[in-house]
Amino acid sequence: MTELPLSGITVVSVEQAVAAPFATRQLADLGARVIKVERPGEGDFARRYDTTVQGQSSYFVWLNRSKESLTLDLKSSRGRDILEQLLAGADVFVQNLAPGAAARLGLDAAALVARHPTLIPCTVSGYGTTGPWADRKAYDLLIQCQTGLVSLTGTAGESARAGVSVADIAAGMYAYSGILTSLYTRAVSGVARAVEVSLFEALAEWMHQPAYYTRFGGIQPPRLGTQHATIAPYGAYPAADGQEVLFSVQNEREWAALCERFLERPDLVDDPRFATGPDRVTHRDALNEIVAERFRRSDSQEVTKLLDAAGIANAGVNSVAQFLDHPVLRERDRWCDVAIPGGSVPALVPPVDLAGTDPRMDAVPAVGAHTEAILAELGHDDDGIARLRADHVI
Repeated sequence: MTELPLSGITVVSVEQAVAAPFATRQLADLGARVIKVERPGEGDFARRYDTTVQGQSSYFVWLNRSKESLTLDLKSSRGRDILEQLLAGADVFVQNLAPGAAARLGLDAAALVARHPTLIPCTVSGYGTTGPWADRKAYDLLIQCQTGLVSLTGTAGESARAGVSVADIAAGMYAYSGILTSLYTRAVSGVARAVEVSLFEALAEWMHQPAYYTRFGGIQPPRLGTQHATIAPYGAYPAADGQEVLFSVQNEREWAALCERFLERPDLVDDPRFATGPDRVTHRDALNEIVAERFRRSDSQEVTKLLDAAGIANAGVNSVAQFLDHPVLRERDRWCDVAIPGGSVPALVPPVDLAGTDPRMDAVPAVGAHTEAILAELGHDDDGIARLRADHVI
């Protein structure tokens, strides 16, 4: 197999929960050696979010394959000394500790750059390491609330959280791309640049469109369930068999095709209520009545067939179970077995395919599974490792 792009890169991560582990797992997918530093005994608290995956946490299994687990008590001087040994040979250091904790441990970016000029430190915080909210704890749903996302999600009668940890995922993606950028910069210029990402600012970037709409339109987009707030018709409607089908009209050509070939109402093409995209949004209720009536006359399979024939993008509203059995994932071989403590589970391969390479899909580690091997690499003998264990340093 062709060598992976990040083979030879060592990442040390003092990480927990979702955002930082998501960033480092993607580095591991590309071949980086990721040494995950965990608390002795209990490890990353995300290990205990649930026990649904053969006794393991669904979050932890998703986020931590292909990593090595090293347990260290970083409150002890010997634990910090071992971490310092690791950092001396590392390329990247990632942490998402609680506000102020990294600085107290001497692991803030400024201190690390002073001690290790070629190391790339990456900080994942809640609201940034400076500013009025630097000391506030931040979790995914809190960030969804603070950025206004929750106010956009749900129905007219009730707001809702996004169904996945979108703030964590956004921050993890930006941390990942920031680290890759810094590795490239170091390779071409020799300068190692620190990376910082906050959950708040990552999700704030994703809120730009509704922010512009609100700032310049004077009102924020309404909550409409599966309906699109600023495009119509664009949403899910129940067919005669009760199954919902979502479809989208993106331009005037598609609107004409929908009227003529699916709604069987060519007169609507020139109806002034629906002449433009903004007109259709303004008269959404009247348009929804017309669409809903047409849906009630056909079952979901027939609706899908007719929309396809008209060139209108559409999709059934799947359950998670239906997603798991999706033909695209199955026929494109997107599932791969990954070992976990006590068994194995199917995992989705990374969505970015690099020609000529296969992603790394190694095991999810048990707590401290690699502690002794890593310490031996650093020059610790069996007696020294035993003393560290007896003193609860590892």
